[in-house]
Amino acid sequence: MLVDFGKSGLIAKARSQPEKVTQVLEKVATDGLITTIDAVRSKLGAPIPLGYCNVGVVSASDANGYRPGDRVVSNGPHADVVSVPKNLCARIPDAVSNEAASFTVVASIGLQGIRLAQPTLGEAFVVTGAGLIGLLTVQMLRAQGCRVLAIDFDEKKLRLARTFGAETCNPARGEDPVAAGVSFSRGHGVDGVIVTASTKSSDPITEAARMSRKRGRIVLVGVTGLELNRADFYEKELTFQVSCSYGPGRYDSNYEDDGHDYPIGFVRWTEQRNFEAVLDLLAAGALDVEPLISHRIPFEEAPRAYEVLSTDKTALGIVLTYDHAIPERHVQSLQLVPGTHEASGRAAVGFVGAGNYASRMLIPAFKAAGATLQSISSAGGTNAVIHGRKSGFYEATSDTDGLISDPKINAIAIVTRHNSHAKFASQALQAGKHVFVEKPLALTLDQLDEVKAAHSESNRCLMVGFNRRFAPQIQTMKRLLDGVTAPKSFVMVMNAGAIPADHWTQTQDVGGGRIIGEACHYIDLMRFLAGAPISSVQARRMGDTDAEAVTEDKAAITLGFEDGSFGTIHYLANGGASFPKERVEVFAAGRTLQLNNFLKLRGFNWPGFKRENLWQQDKGQSACAAAFVKAIETGGPAPIPAEELFEVARVSIEAADLLRDQT
Repeated sequence: MLVDFGKSGLIAKARSQPEKVTQVLEKVATDGLITTIDAVRSKLGAPIPLGYCNVGVVSASDANGYRPGDRVVSNGPHADVVSVPKNLCARIPDAVSNEAASFTVVASIGLQGIRLAQPTLGEAFVVTGAGLIGLLTVQMLRAQGCRVLAIDFDEKKLRLARTFGAETCNPARGEDPVAAGVSFSRGHGVDGVIVTASTKSSDPITEAARMSRKRGRIVLVGVTGLELNRADFYEKELTFQVSCSYGPGRYDSNYEDDGHDYPIGFVRWTEQRNFEAVLDLLAAGALDVEPLISHRIPFEEAPRAYEVLSTDKTALGIVLTYDHAIPERHVQSLQLVPGTHEASGRAAVGFVGAGNYASRMLIPAFKAAGATLQSISSAGGTNAVIHGRKSGFYEATSDTDGLISDPKINAIAIVTRHNSHAKFASQALQAGKHVFVEKPLALTLDQLDEVKAAHSESNRCLMVGFNRRFAPQIQTMKRLLDGVTAPKSFVMVMNAGAIPADHWTQTQDVGGGRIIGEACHYIDLMRFLAGAPISSVQARRMGDTDAEAVTEDKAAITLGFEDGSFGTIHYLANGGASFPKERVEVFAAGRTLQLNNFLKLRGFNWPGFKRENLWQQDKGQSACAAAFVKAIETGGPAPIPAEELFEVARVSIEAADLLRDQT
């Protein structure tokens, strides 16, 4: 499915995700057509590592229970070297071969469906869809003592199902699935149906309901249409449930990324424990995967494997084999441009981080500014190679320490998750590099002190990506305001939109929360327009009746300045998506400036100025990068004084602390 989606055109992708079309139209209305097109193209062009059934040997581990040399299965992608969280791995018993163990994760998908269906010894179950997951499900149901009927249109797959002890039904031969199910259950109706088919039709669910007994169980593991007939379910009081991947813990960042296991007394079967259960079945000989292998293809020919998946409907398990004797595949860095080069007198930049914002905004901005794009790193390497080739970097790497210490590089751009900004910025300054770090500079005052200490010992330029102060319309506002000596009043509104409470940006230890991580943009912008140090900070968040809701992202922050100016930042995640995202208003000496979404700037009672409109949003990313590159190449002062960067970081942290302390 993922491969087919990637190959499809824009119209086909839009049809498959109608809810995304609505979001795009709302973004066009607020941000403009060109900005939206760039964002959509970047999102759809983002690379996704393929594969989630991986077997290998541990080379290094900082997790309890795993040692170098252990054979493990994981849900890592198809690659020679993968980094996988501990809860997404399981040790392989000695009695299980690597090839057999590679089926563990995909078998766990079927096993989770079985766990939801709760079969008991002797019950009659139907498996609709005898593909790879379906045939594994057949075997596991048989191992649990159930009688099984397999339904599929492919006679070859049904022959396999029969070898595993199932009875079969082939609608392609005119056999009626409902009649077959009723007959198979000796006229009572089957106890449960597990649907592992992939089809747009709703027929598998409709047929499952009609062949089930009263209070039967239907579990959808695959993908089907869901146009259900209420009467089919109502009269029999049927249970219908959709299974989620390999089991409890899936898509929970606390479990998967942070390694917090669920207590076994309360959650017996997590995704990791499902892996272990499948491995135990393989070790006991209760699960036979050898007949399910239809192809063995060398890793170097992986594109052919995906072509087989797309064109050969009889394909089942395709095993990718690895030749670990090829040394050039075991490298941390990859040269993307042949030959050598000199960047003398220029900004030779190494990018730490190759995500969406870096690839869509910052890298093009640095390239346009004339910087030499020397090296780019990402944790997994995939993004670094793809965006490195696209943008013209000389090298891609997964060795961040090596990039920072590279003598060919004199500037480091840090575009990683927020909790690593201070560490990488300090490390780069200590290595004698100029530093451009995306906001925020730090998440805590201790981190901020670390950066300040590193900067004080360095004569290098430190820059934070506060691009809004470099936007052309903000520059116009600054020029107009500099002619006003009276104190000013500011009202800034950020209609930020809601994001899930468990998103990494919302967590204090990784993202820092949205005030430190995003509202800092407006603290810096107000500091820039006021032209005076911040003397006071107050903050108030909205009360929320939902205990699970995030309250920090619905807040008002009031700043006072030494020249008597003051202003309020309304950072709101509870507004309408079609309402403009950003608005800035300044009141001073009987005059007003209003900037709407970085498109329309208006002056009220402002002598000589009425309006400045743009066809396309410009939030200053290009000018921000250009200012940094110019400072490096000319030896001029930093575009933003370091003390202002530290001041804004401190005030952002203080504002977030005030909100968190609010009762």
